[in-house]
Amino acid sequence: MLEEKNIAVLVSGGGSNLQALIDAETAGRLGGGRLSLVISSHPNAYALTRAAQAGIPARVVAREAYETRAAFTQAVLEELRARDVHLIVLAGFLYVLSPAFCLAYPGRVINVHPALIPAFCGDGCYGLRVHRAVLAYGVKVTGATVHFVSEETDGGPIILQKAVAVEPDDTPESLQRRVMEQAEWILLPEAVRLFCEGRLRVDGRTVTAVDA
Repeated sequence: MLEEKNIAVLVSGGGSNLQALIDAETAGRLGGGRLSLVISSHPNAYALTRAAQAGIPARVVAREAYETRAAFTQAVLEELRARDVHLIVLAGFLYVLSPAFCLAYPGRVINVHPALIPAFCGDGCYGLRVHRAVLAYGVKVTGATVHFVSEETDGGPIILQKAVAVEPDDTPESLQRRVMEQAEWILLPEAVRLFCEGRLRVDGRTVTAVDA
C-alpha cells in the first residue's frame, strides 16, 4: 500500500491542468497522491471554482497584495507550511517565486511548461506568449515539459516531455489548446504519479523513472 501524499497545486487562471489532476485522482491515477490544497494568485481564477467543485480546500494569496516577490513568496510558504504537503505542483502559476521557495521544498516542486525546454522558456515566457514565439520562429514541432523547479526559471531537471506538431494554419490559441490536450494534460498527472510512487531518481540534470 502506497503512503498517501498530500499535493498542493498553485494556479493563476482557468485551472485546466488542475482539472487534469482532479480527473486523474478520481480515476485513481495519482499513485496514492491526494489533492489537498489549491492556492490561487488571483481571487477570480476559475481554478478556484474547479477546486470547490472537487471539494479541495483553496486559499487566495493575491500577488498584488504584496509589495515584493519575497513577501509574496513568504505568504505562499505560510499557507503550505500550515499543511503536511509532500508535493507542490505549479499548474499555470504565472509568478516566479523567490529562491526561498525552492530552498523550503527541495526536490518537491514540479512545473508544467508549454514548450520543449530549453526552447521557448525562461523569464517572461508563459501562456500565449510561448505559442506566439513558437509560431513567429517557424518551428515545426513544439510540445510540453514537466520539470523539477529550481532557482533558475524553467531550469530544473526535466521529468517528462512530449512533442506536438505545429500545423500550418495554427494560431496561438489553437496551438495552445492542442498542446494542452495532447501533452500537458497527459504529462502532468503522469509525473505526479511517478513522484507519489517514489519512482523518480535525479542524477544531476537527468531524471529517471525506476521500477516500483
